[in-house]
Amino acid sequence: MNDEIRAAVEARLRDKGMSRADLARATGKLPQAITRALNGGKDSGSPPPVWAAILEALDLRLTVEPGQGTGEGGK
Repeated sequence: MNDEIRAAVEARLRDKGMSRADLARATGKLPQAITRALNGGKDSGSPPPVWAAILEALDLRLTVEPGQGTGEGGK
């Protein structure tokens, strides 16, 4: 997960008046797993079940949109 997604999750937590501990309870995950996922760093987004639970608990969905670039990746 990237910083933009982490920021969106943190913003949603604030909007819902939830703490990370609340999110851990809502997802059935350990608080440490939530902290690792939201803090970033090494292996922060590698456990997909953690992110799936986070997004489901906050009623968020990921979408993919084309980039603005005109290079080879933007074709």
